[in-house]
Amino acid sequence: MDLSGRKESKETLFTFISAGDNPSMGVCPPEKKSRKICGTNYPLSIAFIVVNEFCERFSYYGMKAVLTLYFLYFLHWDENTSTSVYHAFSSLCYFTPVIGAVMADSWLGKYKTIIYLSVVYVIGHVIKSVGAIPSVGNHIVHVVLSMTGLTLIALGTGGIKPCVAAFGGDQFEEEHAQERSKFFSVFYLSINAGSLISTFLTPVLRGDVECFGGDCYSLAFGVPAALMVIALIVFIAGNGLYKKTPQEGNILLEICKCIGFAVTNRIKNRSRHIPKREHWLDWASEKYSNQLITEVKMVTRVLFLFIPLPMFWALFDQQGSRWTLQATKMNAAFGGFILQPDQMQFLNPLLILVFIPVFDFGLYPLVNLCKFNFTPIKKMATGMILAGLAFAVAAVVEVKIEENAVPKAVSKESYIQVLNLADSDIEVAIQDYDLFRQPIKPFQDPDAYTKLIMRDAQQNLHLKIQYQGSSFMFNSTAHEKSLYSLIVYKVEGSLRSHLIKDMGEKPSEGRSAVRFINSLDLDVNITLGNEDFVSVNKSYGVSSYRTLARGRYNNVKCRVRAEEFILHLGLLDFGAAYTVVITNTSTKSPQAWKTEDISANNVHISWQIPQYLLISAGEVMFSVTGIAFSYSQAPASMKSVLQAGWLLTVAFGNMIVLVVAQAAPMEQWLEFVLFAVLLFIVFVIFSIMGYFYTSMEPEELLARENQQGTSNSNNMIVLVTKKAEL
Repeated sequence: MDLSGRKESKETLFTFISAGDNPSMGVCPPEKKSRKICGTNYPLSIAFIVVNEFCERFSYYGMKAVLTLYFLYFLHWDENTSTSVYHAFSSLCYFTPVIGAVMADSWLGKYKTIIYLSVVYVIGHVIKSVGAIPSVGNHIVHVVLSMTGLTLIALGTGGIKPCVAAFGGDQFEEEHAQERSKFFSVFYLSINAGSLISTFLTPVLRGDVECFGGDCYSLAFGVPAALMVIALIVFIAGNGLYKKTPQEGNILLEICKCIGFAVTNRIKNRSRHIPKREHWLDWASEKYSNQLITEVKMVTRVLFLFIPLPMFWALFDQQGSRWTLQATKMNAAFGGFILQPDQMQFLNPLLILVFIPVFDFGLYPLVNLCKFNFTPIKKMATGMILAGLAFAVAAVVEVKIEENAVPKAVSKESYIQVLNLADSDIEVAIQDYDLFRQPIKPFQDPDAYTKLIMRDAQQNLHLKIQYQGSSFMFNSTAHEKSLYSLIVYKVEGSLRSHLIKDMGEKPSEGRSAVRFINSLDLDVNITLGNEDFVSVNKSYGVSSYRTLARGRYNNVKCRVRAEEFILHLGLLDFGAAYTVVITNTSTKSPQAWKTEDISANNVHISWQIPQYLLISAGEVMFSVTGIAFSYSQAPASMKSVLQAGWLLTVAFGNMIVLVVAQAAPMEQWLEFVLFAVLLFIVFVIFSIMGYFYTSMEPEELLARENQQGTSNSNNMIVLVTKKAEL
């Protein structure tokens, strides 16, 4: 059997391969023929590997889909901290594949590496799920368990990433290269299927299932943990069918040693008497073979082209952080169906499955018919433009959302509105201010809050209210950075006022908030569903705000002493805060008058679809093309190194988001614009680099370098002589 031929074919097809360059010495025993699926040439063992990959990807993407909202609503971190930790975790997941590759190639082999790190993976999921149970410890315990679990998950998912696909490729005999190629297509399909299903399902488990009195994060993390257990069991179940190749050493270490020796050797030999060499890596020729040096040259050419790429991933991976946070501030109702904000992420894997065949069999052939040389580098640059446009669209959407935001009171500033609950028009004046110029009718909805510029952090307000030809004077105290409602009402023929503090921000998790003002002479108890909601004191008592799930509330029970009445509150919408005044009518049956303190989310979540379309199209043109291009530019023995470099661009991209979120906090729409501008700058740099890059087949470059082997050898001899003379 031709070992070198077998190895070249295998590594050409793998997405991330074992990196051994040199076949082990000695005589190889004859390989045992593997069992096939239903008389085909597909080994039965790959069924276990594909199922394992589906469950593992379901586990990873399902957990990650709800992670940002878990940080925000369960651990109660702010948006910037939640975003930073999310991207720190994502970055770690793409640094650890290097560890997994070294373990598989230099120590344990692929099979044992997958088993051991899958166990670590499962333990991380279990710890993460336990940390999401509210009754387990305090906030510090939850944070410690969550961070410990995420660290183990990152080690597990990253560590097995370079091993599973390569291990699947190992199962095929050399003469079945076509079947092996189709296996990778099925393998890729299982990844996207797991991602698609999990990103749609786990947000439902989080938001639509209630446990421990709130969103069920423990279930949303527990189901992915169960899928990872299944993945491990399925993989172990196929043990007797697997073909296991021994570890052969790690090429990453050899490359690092070769580069290190070339650099140090060049530094040691700086004399003018020593002949120069064509390439700086030629300074490693005293110790390393010409073939290895040539292959390292090919790799470094492509790795240099990778330098601008992290910026694309900095934008792309914000689908799970900033875009999800944006979705929480939008209207997610599709008729009777409510889409969870973290469910929007399922659009990306869905669109990827649609776009890949559309681009491969439609767009690219059409471009070729137009005689346009759409090279891989041009495709990647186009992908960058699409991602930048996606963030430009996201910025526009964010601006529209912010138009409906709660006014932000800064230092020495507050906001005030007036609710006239009396039976006639009133005119309100505040001493030293010219704010309310028009009369306010009874039960008139306030148009908007009015800004109140204060002299100090706390200020007494002297109010003068005109009512039916009479003037009434009142004093109230306002504090900075607050929102207030001035309620004016009539009790026993006398006008009174009360300054009450309003909710300062939109209700979290897309919920609605409501409070009650009781204008009756008796206390009332409000019941929503089967539990008591709030008790409100008589004579214009004011309850605190309570949050509710968005919905229509037309059968709210109102109990006054022994009598029970029904109040119709109507729709309590996403992100809105309401004040409901309970009043008497001529029928002597309490009625509800509702006003909106904070406007509901009026930008529909479907406006995120254009940005998902653009970023997904950009991913197909950038990522799929980039992997194929980089592989075509390196010899088979170096493809694992390029895959490691590609994964590291994702890791560094996430680090960029972390730095921006922590070092330069800004308004969200401005941050989107910043990332779009940065990517357009990187697009220009990458295009210039691509213009000067000369695409070359690895075999061609190897042949050219071999022709120069003699001259390099002569230079090496001269170098030795010079060093001896010196």
